[in-house]
Amino acid sequence: MTNSPAPSRPGWPEIAVGLAALTIVGIGGSIAIVNLPIGEAAIGMILTAMAGIGGLAGFFGAYFLRLRDWSAFGVRRTTRRWLAIAFGVGLVTFVAKSLAILIFINLTGVGTDVQQIYGIGASQSIWALILATLFLSVLTPIGEEFVFRGVVTSALMRYGPVLAVLGGAIVFALFHGINTAFPAALITGIVAGEIFRRSGSIWTAVMVHGVVNLPTIPMLVLAQAALAHT
Repeated sequence: MTNSPAPSRPGWPEIAVGLAALTIVGIGGSIAIVNLPIGEAAIGMILTAMAGIGGLAGFFGAYFLRLRDWSAFGVRRTTRRWLAIAFGVGLVTFVAKSLAILIFINLTGVGTDVQQIYGIGASQSIWALILATLFLSVLTPIGEEFVFRGVVTSALMRYGPVLAVLGGAIVFALFHGINTAFPAALITGIVAGEIFRRSGSIWTAVMVHGVVNLPTIPMLVLAQAALAHT
């Protein structure tokens, strides 16, 4: 009796396990942290890292479900040219997602910034600012892209590129909730999914996501400073 060959890409079992692990670790962990008897600034700093930690938990949960080559999830080397393209695309995506947030607020009236707590944590010192920025522009893109593009988009690719890119982006956006982060996540997810599909490497999606997230913490800290002086 011969063993059946391992699948060439993730499937529905990986999606289910990956998203379940992300929910338990990322969302469940964040809820637990919010209820800890510690200061708001400490909570903000920890929450800044939770999206990346939850994403990595989801990815490794999917990966260890059926061991395979990392390249099945798009975790493979890319070229400097593709990374340069991804950097430029990330800059354009930042502008596009900012406009999408403004349109969303005008259409829905929902204007609460769910990431405000990040700014509170990062406002405590220059080191807190640097650490929070690294969490949101490096750890979060790696964790979220590994699970949403590496697992979800890769698995949906069997149904065609359009469904794969849009499906991964919609799931990604829904995990951010229906708030001002939703349109930003949807736009970023579509762009990251498409460049992942075209380049064949998860690192181009990580680059796009990282560039989009990079200004977030400094902008939140500036907003906190402005509020403190009003």
